[in-house]
Amino acid sequence: MAYEQARDRLADGLARQYDFDRRVVEAIRAVPRHEFVPEARRDDAYADRPLPIGHDQTISAPHMVAAMADHLDLDRGETVLEIGTGCGYHAAVTAELVGGANVYSVEYVADLAADAHETLAVTGYGDIHVRQGDGREGWPANAPYDAVYLTCAAPDVPDALVEQTRTGGRVLAPVGDLAQQLVRIDVDPDGTTRERLERVRFVRMQ
Repeated sequence: MAYEQARDRLADGLARQYDFDRRVVEAIRAVPRHEFVPEARRDDAYADRPLPIGHDQTISAPHMVAAMADHLDLDRGETVLEIGTGCGYHAAVTAELVGGANVYSVEYVADLAADAHETLAVTGYGDIHVRQGDGREGWPANAPYDAVYLTCAAPDVPDALVEQTRTGGRVLAPVGDLAQQLVRIDVDPDGTTRERLERVRFVRMQ
């Protein structure tokens, strides 16, 4: 019960502080973040900050997960590709918005992919598709996607990810090295449109 109360406080705080779509706030409220962090970190699970999950990776701060979902403006039934599964938390939030069977996630670190698959299954998100692989290559077998996002920073958005996004779809990624910026790319019939959003700080793509 303490975790549920902490999660409610987190969601309510995000709603007050940011102009997020209500569905995004409710997705944050729905996902048990404490189940996705290492047991020793669970007392900090509902603090609005990133936490280490091993393998030099982190679980993103809840406000950043919410911001990315808000920027993507996800609708129920859309297909989404996530690059960087990590512990699976971000994928679970995305699943609340589009449906778990519509979420495809690629993780470079085999142990993280396996652990995320298990955690997602026990928390009710077992229909999310997770595989180990190089995120730069995307997951072409299930393309095209309505939306693609990266949970790790790249020097630029890999071409394969844009190519696997349908016309009318969008890609969201942290771009840069030490100085990073969230970038949204809209895939138009005649090419792409790029919009620079807020400055961010993510672990770098492996």
